[in-house]
Amino acid sequence: MTIEVTVRRPRVFSGVQPSGTLHLGNYLGALRRWVELQDEKENYFCIVDMHAITMRQDPIELRRSTREVAALYLACGLDPQRSTIFVQSQVRAHAEGCWILNCVTPLGWLERMTQFKTKAKHRESVVLGLLDYPVLQAADILLYDAEEVPVGEDQKQHIELTRNIAQRFNHRFGDTFTLPQAVIPASGARIRALNDPMKKMSKSEAHVRGHAVQLLDTPDVIRAVIRRAVTDSGREIQFSDAQEKAGVNNLLEIYELLTAQRRDVIEEHFAGKGYGMLKKDLAEVVVEALRPIRKHYDALIADSAELDSILAAGADRARAVAEPKIEEIKRKVGFIVPQDTT
Repeated sequence: MTIEVTVRRPRVFSGVQPSGTLHLGNYLGALRRWVELQDEKENYFCIVDMHAITMRQDPIELRRSTREVAALYLACGLDPQRSTIFVQSQVRAHAEGCWILNCVTPLGWLERMTQFKTKAKHRESVVLGLLDYPVLQAADILLYDAEEVPVGEDQKQHIELTRNIAQRFNHRFGDTFTLPQAVIPASGARIRALNDPMKKMSKSEAHVRGHAVQLLDTPDVIRAVIRRAVTDSGREIQFSDAQEKAGVNNLLEIYELLTAQRRDVIEEHFAGKGYGMLKKDLAEVVVEALRPIRKHYDALIADSAELDSILAAGADRARAVAEPKIEEIKRKVGFIVPQDTT
């Protein structure tokens, strides 16, 4: 007799704001990795449009950019049959969960958050949503009992806060939430800005000329951006940890990630050649890597009804997990839940 054993895949939650522009760093540091692991993990990929309104937004632009991010997810290879891809505001449990978690989260915890202090600095007026952003993020994660949350270094503090909120709730109301772990990819996690290799390539600055290659850039724009990339005054093309070589090293790491070549092979290829040749070769590698993504994206965005249908199906799948969880949370805090016989 054969006994089949079903192994539960680790559950992953990740969200990205539909603000700014997805760029090459997002692809190498996150999206490509998610695609590769689709069959190894149970994935929930959320376009977090509720987070996007913590800053002033244009409603028409928000809807456009939400569809753009969804289409790029799909164009990069995320499969809606294998991963749940949905829009945050279409699952009401996120807002309800945030309010309940607000009521167990000390104000001091939020005031210590580094990102809040950075974003609030020099602003005459700060909306409450900006302060409360991490609690909504905690609700996003905890509703799905996610074990893993892929993030960059700058988000580690937010995951620690999520764990603290979960532990506080569990202590007060009984075992309810899984404690998530931040997962930071070993490679590609910190692709540097092309115009300033001391800074991380950022979605919020991707529109700045020369800062990043955007996933939807044309081949000519890609070549121009990489041609202007900051390097240094030397000529040696070698991998290095030296700060003064950060620009060249950044270009080499992008080349390495896209070609999957060994470092010694790459260094031999560029031996005796100047930075101009490195930039020229890298630009063509990037153009070819992004060409199929752009083609797939154009087809998806041309049919908004089909894209909306995919997102609606993803929201249904997300609600199937989030709704039972929010009902459990409501019961724990003492709310009367319909058909509750407790």
